[in-house]
Amino acid sequence: MNNDLTAVKGIKIGHADDQDSGTGCTVILADGNFTIGAEVRGGAPGSREIALTDSRAAVDQANAVFLSGGSAYGLDAAGGVMKYLKEKNVGFQTGGGVVPIVPAAVIYDLEYKSNNYPDQKMAYQACTSASNSAQTAHSIGAAAGATCGKLMGMDKATKTVLGHAAHKSGDLTVSALAVVNAFGDIKNPNSGEIIAGAKNEAGDFINTEKTIINQPEINLGFLRENTTLVVIATNALLDKSEANRVSMMAHSGLSRTIYPVHTLLDGDSIFTLASNKIKADINQVGILAAEVVKRAVINSAG
Repeated sequence: MNNDLTAVKGIKIGHADDQDSGTGCTVILADGNFTIGAEVRGGAPGSREIALTDSRAAVDQANAVFLSGGSAYGLDAAGGVMKYLKEKNVGFQTGGGVVPIVPAAVIYDLEYKSNNYPDQKMAYQACTSASNSAQTAHSIGAAAGATCGKLMGMDKATKTVLGHAAHKSGDLTVSALAVVNAFGDIKNPNSGEIIAGAKNEAGDFINTEKTIINQPEINLGFLRENTTLVVIATNALLDKSEANRVSMMAHSGLSRTIYPVHTLLDGDSIFTLASNKIKADINQVGILAAEVVKRAVINSAG
């Protein structure tokens, strides 16, 4: 079993990026009847089609999830995924033709190397490169410009990579992909040790949370340029309200590894794709989702 989203049958992952500019995008293609859910906890999200993941909305399935650098500019790149899927006649069937359902979210990476951002051509390229091959933790795709620990500025932050994890319990599989562009530090939950985050001039981790606690006059209002994005895939049978609940429970995985998390400075968002192949207890799925998110975040520290 692959230790990533492709552990769930029907999932393909594709990446495209501009390493010189430090930006890129990642597409998760969902081949089949995948239920979609989402939960946004951060105060500064950038997203597209999130409203349709609401349990009250009519459409309950998605054909892909798109993650991109470029902040709000990167949202337009999702049109490249739409174009690719339309050419494959994949999407919601309407009287006027097929409409692909592609929820999307972005990270802010405009200050990493450049202010360039992914476009529709790059997103289309990510789709054409998508496969179910095993993934590895590299600075590619949507993580090409991702960093964590921004308190002391971008030059004191730590570069992160695309994080992956998967777990199989009996017939149930739950997996996660994480793009960690967090304001906070990443800690190993077992040791409490900071493994990626903000550094001082000497290159030592400063402990962002403690620094903020001990400086009551600190002003953080200018740092709203962070986000952690996660996609979960499972073979569990879930309706949309249950997929939303799994997304909600999965945020515990961020709370176990990122300090601080879910601030007004972050756009933390989690998507859940369920292939509806096996019956499973919703609580077990959510607990496993939190666990694989934790592992994926740790994996993103490189």
